[in-house]
Amino acid sequence: MLSPTRRDWFAHAATGLGGVALASLLAPAADPANPLAPKKPHFAPKAKRVLTIFCSGAVSHVDSWDYKPELVKRDGQPLPSSEKLITFQGENGNLVQPVWKFKPRGKSGKMVSDLFPKLAELADDLCFIHSMTAKSNTHGPAENQMSTGFTLDGFPSAGAWVSYAIGSENRDLPAFVAIPDPRGVPQVGPNNWGSAFLPAVFQGTAFTADKPIPHLHRPAKVSKESDDATRDFLKLLNDEHRKARPDDTELAARIAGHELAARMQLKASEVADLSKEPKSVHEEYGTGDANKTKAGFARNCLLARRLLERDVRFVQLFNGSYAMGEGVGNWDGHKTLKAQYDVHAPIFDGPCAALLTDLKRSGLLKDTLVVWVTEFGRMPTFQKGASGRDHNPKGFTVWLAGAGVKPAFSYGSTDEFGHKAVENEATIYDLHATVLHLLGLDHERLTYYHNGIDRRLTDVHGSVIKDVLA
Repeated sequence: MLSPTRRDWFAHAATGLGGVALASLLAPAADPANPLAPKKPHFAPKAKRVLTIFCSGAVSHVDSWDYKPELVKRDGQPLPSSEKLITFQGENGNLVQPVWKFKPRGKSGKMVSDLFPKLAELADDLCFIHSMTAKSNTHGPAENQMSTGFTLDGFPSAGAWVSYAIGSENRDLPAFVAIPDPRGVPQVGPNNWGSAFLPAVFQGTAFTADKPIPHLHRPAKVSKESDDATRDFLKLLNDEHRKARPDDTELAARIAGHELAARMQLKASEVADLSKEPKSVHEEYGTGDANKTKAGFARNCLLARRLLERDVRFVQLFNGSYAMGEGVGNWDGHKTLKAQYDVHAPIFDGPCAALLTDLKRSGLLKDTLVVWVTEFGRMPTFQKGASGRDHNPKGFTVWLAGAGVKPAFSYGSTDEFGHKAVENEATIYDLHATVLHLLGLDHERLTYYHNGIDRRLTDVHGSVIKDVLA
């Protein structure tokens, strides 16, 4: 064996120091060879997995979840203290009562509008936060904040943070899956499921029921034996290559990604095969609906359930697409809110309600946290000269269901018109802190050192919303 040269010694020393640094950077995910292995949270969790349902475009809370009798009473009058009020698209007109009627629902008598009649039937299972606020009144930055905690680009998504922190129980599927709307992606697209400065292996894998992960199947001309032998040899080469470069997290992510892809050849194809579901389930979700968009979203909802029951850690389900234009394929109801929401609501309501019902029936809801969000709310007024509502980040509604949260519960409130949060004002930082808490994670301890700063999903803010915890 040749004696090491001075250059060799420094090369190996640098590699060792890099490995130490990497272990520090990746804590709690210290093994770059298996970064998605399950890891213990900070304390006992209430939830094992998370489903986030994101309605992009900004759903009007005053027409759906947030009942305001005074808004009905003062329909057509000016919003008090709002002379020459300018919002995102300009000047506002008068107050306009909810376009859909509110009714008491379930045993709790929670007031929910007819916009979402199927979800309204599940009001007793939902935990409403009526005092949510956002930092931006522009879709892109607001989407960023809801998904990453920051309005600027370049920060990891919540799902990436969760994958980094506690990994996944399923070795054969991605830890984090994003399911875009059948009509396309939201405005900031992959920012919603990106990993940014976290190692790339923690980013979400985006696919839908109708557009599954491509290139998973073995070519017909290649036998299984040959494919397995080639894969084993490639693993040997990759392991040796990786050992010589322990500080290269991008390399580790690529290798882990290819190894996951190999395992997914069987499992991912199986999870996306909805034909194995009973006819009654397809009918419940509406996967064969004559409305092709609704049927596509229903299949995505069914895919979400199949991922969750296989212990995928974080599933992000989108409703609404940006590319089709303002309010056409999303909830951005500026000009003709009723006409547009009459299109969008049936697409969303039935399949989403079926998903929640299915999770509850199967027992998955007991240890799955469901989080419904939208990037901000809408004004209680109509825009001047239009029949729709402008952006409103000052007070809106999100809701939770399932593991660790109180059912049939409402937290916080907006003012008598639904304009601003006035009681128990909540922030997206608080929402993220609460989600992490339910997963057994302390949002102040979940950090990653980047550019001289210990970064957090919640930045330097946020408190767990304890009142919503069961």
